[in-house]
Amino acid sequence: MVDDGNFTKLKELLESQYEWPSAYVFKFIVPQEKITEVEQLFPGHPIEKKASSKGNYTSMTVTLNLESADHVIAVYQQASKVQGLIAL
Repeated sequence: MVDDGNFTKLKELLESQYEWPSAYVFKFIVPQEKITEVEQLFPGHPIEKKASSKGNYTSMTVTLNLESADHVIAVYQQASKVQGLIAL
């Protein structure tokens, strides 16, 4: 799980590089058995998926239109609860 200090740095970075509201692209590497958990974080949004060569992991990409850096961080906080997820 990412600590609050990293979220503070991320918020500063997002606020300096984006003009909100804005589209934000989330990319995750997820163990195959956790795909459904990640899909549930983004109901109604299309998710691009690509399985790894051995099929153990899946790359998942989703673009959301968000109102602020705080909304981006909230998504990362929810995603960090999925065991084995790697946020890119």
